[in-house]
Amino acid sequence: MNDCLPLVIPVINEAFGKNYTGRERIFLNPNEHYINQQDGSEQKRITDSAFTIITDDGRRDKYIFECQSTADGTILVRIFEYIMQEALDSGEVSNNQLTVTVSNATVLFLRSNDNTPDVMKIVINTPGGAVDFDVPVIKMNSYTLDDIFGKGLYFLLPFYIFNFEKKFAVYEKDKAEREKLMEEYAEFSERLYNALMDRKIFEHHRSTILGMSKSVLRKIAAKFKKVKTGVDEIMGGRILDYPGRKEYYEGISEGIVRGERKISFEIARKMRDAGLNSSMILQFTGLNPEDLNML
Repeated sequence: MNDCLPLVIPVINEAFGKNYTGRERIFLNPNEHYINQQDGSEQKRITDSAFTIITDDGRRDKYIFECQSTADGTILVRIFEYIMQEALDSGEVSNNQLTVTVSNATVLFLRSNDNTPDVMKIVINTPGGAVDFDVPVIKMNSYTLDDIFGKGLYFLLPFYIFNFEKKFAVYEKDKAEREKLMEEYAEFSERLYNALMDRKIFEHHRSTILGMSKSVLRKIAAKFKKVKTGVDEIMGGRILDYPGRKEYYEGISEGIVRGERKISFEIARKMRDAGLNSSMILQFTGLNPEDLNML
């Protein structure tokens, strides 16, 4: 989320049926709140991610995004506790009226089955009547590579390996079946490179996606050495590379990175001249703290 924040916007479009363009500003919000207990104590509630999308007309849409590896009956309770405390923390009292704004919430299920719902719901019964809102569900196993790349859901790619988890034992024993998985991940890497070349993502997005994909793979396929090694090597480029190809991509990638940094420095100088503080400059431009000394 920290390194690929803009890539979450297409996922929000997918989950909520929104039509954000990608030009919106997006900010990470604190992902923890303290719940006040009746005995005066506090309990911490942490969500996987919380952020605000600011549209061109100034509207501020707040979201929380939970990621679940397995079904958990308490997920709605945790979401409710977090968003209610967040709403209270930012609530406004005026003319004897408390106004709170509840964030949108969605859950990504890395594993799911026929009993996993497409949408969950939170209902609040009040003296003035019932209030309810949906919590959309994203199921990782519903998405193929065509879906992900066609809809720009690059944010989901690190979790793609979960779609093959049930067949790890088969892949480990059967070389022919394992080769099919290798071909799938060869296409994964190829299409991710093409997205970079088409300027749909930047180099740091691609690097982060590959890095996180390998991290997830090594965790869930730890007992399946052949599967883990094979997919890992493909994402590292061993099978995809041929003479001159690696140098070609490295040259283009380096040029893209240099171009991005030049633009980032130009934006940073304008932000500095406009009086914005260092933290905002770093968040908008992706520069490192030491880069500020070069402005």
